[in-house]
Amino acid sequence: MTMVSFFKRALAPVVGLSLAFAALLPAHATEEPAVFADNSKIAAIGGSITEIVFALGEQKLLVARDSTSRYPEAALSLPDVGYMRQLSPEGVLSVNPSGILALHGSGPKEAVDVLKKTSIPFIEVPERYDREGILEKIHIVGKALGADAKADALAAEIDAKLKAAEKQTASIKDRKRILFILSLQGGKILAAGSQTAADGIIKLSGGVNAIDGFSGYKQLSDEAIITAKPDVILMMNNAGPAVSDDQLFASPSISSTPAGVARKVVRMDGGYLLGFGPRTADAIHDLAVSLYGGQVTD
Repeated sequence: MTMVSFFKRALAPVVGLSLAFAALLPAHATEEPAVFADNSKIAAIGGSITEIVFALGEQKLLVARDSTSRYPEAALSLPDVGYMRQLSPEGVLSVNPSGILALHGSGPKEAVDVLKKTSIPFIEVPERYDREGILEKIHIVGKALGADAKADALAAEIDAKLKAAEKQTASIKDRKRILFILSLQGGKILAAGSQTAADGIIKLSGGVNAIDGFSGYKQLSDEAIITAKPDVILMMNNAGPAVSDDQLFASPSISSTPAGVARKVVRMDGGYLLGFGPRTADAIHDLAVSLYGGQVTD
């Protein structure tokens, strides 16, 4: 299996996950129009976008979703137009949408360009991996659907939850160094640097990304892993070929790190962990508890 085909298989079930390299580019401004003239049949592209629409109580407007939109469970009853980074114009247009609401990073670029040239309004939602980015998404989605008041209320609720979740680790002095591993194929470790959803959630949960010096996702040398000295390995469940604890800690470079010596690995659902949507405050709490246990305050 080539690395490219592995990425496609590994990332397809994930969330809203903003892990593909396209998502590492700066988010573009929202395309006009900012409000759908006809919001009766909206195709939602991106797990967090679909979650926000449901959280706003506007799911009746949805006519389709992409394959990363797997929460809430009711979303699974909608037609699936394909993986958000491997869209085909024909697939999206087959549901005859009155508007397309897509998370930045949807692609490939050629397919998105075709969709933008049709008569169907296309609104692109920026992606940033912090509290302000989540609130911005909520406001943009709400405005696009003509649900500004609901978006204001939801944003206020989520803002309070996110602030509370971040405060839970505020008093912790000894911050854990976290190595997020996207894949381990053929002994090659692909890890998260800065400007990634993994980096964002690690920081929000009171951790320190053990990797610095580059943005995006990159294969690490054994020396780089040993130098990073991670206390904890963070990985996703249900994303690509399963990697057991024995396989993970059999890696000579990982086994020599503090995380390897303690056999400390945390695994979470990718869409939940990296979605940066309405559930992120809960994900922050759950990850913080996994990292710090009883040191996490209520």
